[in-house]
Amino acid sequence: MEFRPCIDIHNGYVKQIVGSSLKDENNEAVNNFVSDKDGAYYANLFKENNLKGGHVILLNPVDSDYRKASEEQAKCALLAFPDGLQIGGGINEENAWRYLDMGASHVIVTSYVFRCGRVNMENLEKISKCVGKDRLVIDLSCRKLDGEYKIVTDRWQNFTDISLNKETLDMFSGYCDEFLVHAVDVEGKSKGIEEDVVKILADGCGIPVTYAGGIHDYKDIETIRDAGKQKVNFTIGSALDIYGGDLLFDRVVSYDAR
Repeated sequence: MEFRPCIDIHNGYVKQIVGSSLKDENNEAVNNFVSDKDGAYYANLFKENNLKGGHVILLNPVDSDYRKASEEQAKCALLAFPDGLQIGGGINEENAWRYLDMGASHVIVTSYVFRCGRVNMENLEKISKCVGKDRLVIDLSCRKLDGEYKIVTDRWQNFTDISLNKETLDMFSGYCDEFLVHAVDVEGKSKGIEEDVVKILADGCGIPVTYAGGIHDYKDIETIRDAGKQKVNFTIGSALDIYGGDLLFDRVVSYDAR
């Protein structure tokens, strides 16, 4: 089990937001924390602690007036920790290598592959071939519907008909190196994790996977360790002290098996 830190960037600032509140219109989001430090500060912190595999997420869409400012933040983070961070948010076949050339170890795809409640297999095959399976991460963020966890698209607002299960994980693992899975109903709320999601990932995933969503105390980390059979990595945002929360960064790092 590894701690995979995050750097979320919105409107040119490193932030922590309530994930389900994000809207493209007017670049709106409910902020939990807005940092006065830049992406390089956090990237250097992660580098000093040998925390490879964290992710930088650009929360503004590619046509946003704030996209350029957010990309500048991302660039300074990637340059500070070359080959140590993944990047996601508006990634597609045409721009993926630009971020890899900036220093990202992997690109993370979401809307390029999942949109309007469907998976675009043609785009998935394109991006996998473009960057190579070993440099691609697929975001399989999910919400519960009728007793099942379904992959969600379009800022996590629309359900697909794709369930999060072993068959789905096996299928998508043929195209990527890792998965990033947000439990959307608890993302950014620091009120507890979705343990059932962790169990699905532990039992069904044959490649590295990072769970995100709801961690609010050290017991949650221990639950991920146990329910995840020490195979599921974890990330923490709003609850971490470097982002205004109560969990001590140094103590969280101590849970990292590395």
